Amino acid sequence: MSVTVFTNYEEVASVILFVIGMMNLLLQPNLIKKIIGLDIMDCSVYLFLAAKGYIEGRHAPIYVDGITDASYYINPVPSGLVLTGIVVSVSVSALMMALTINLYKEYHTLNLDEIMMKLRMEESQELGELTYGEIMEEDE
Repeated sequence: MSVTVFTNYEEVASVILFVIGMMNLLLQPNLIKKIIGLDIMDCSVYLFLAAKGYIEGRHAPIYVDGITDASYYINPVPSGLVLTGIVVSVSVSALMMALTINLYKEYHTLNLDEIMMKLRMEESQELGELTYGEIMEEDE
């Protein structure tokens, strides 16, 4: 019972997709591309769960023809996890897109490096306006 790459192509595809999404998430400075990378990672996990939940020769767990033997059916838990995960990931993606839109309205860029630079400049300007005594009072 050896496990090879050629018999587990769904799992290999899901790992490749996960790596692509992770590299996109880590290396891209654009926030929209980071969101897309996270969505690719989500999809790879759903593909992996669906591949692990499928057993060739078994049928959907719908009671038909009076067959009650569990070995005739596929486990429905992975399918439920995939459906739940899709709903959650769509909600998270919508929230991230809304926050990205607000960041773009505020800073007029989607580049994370530029946004961080503008934030640091704003903080230094705010700290430059404070006196030494005011800074010490805030720390206490």
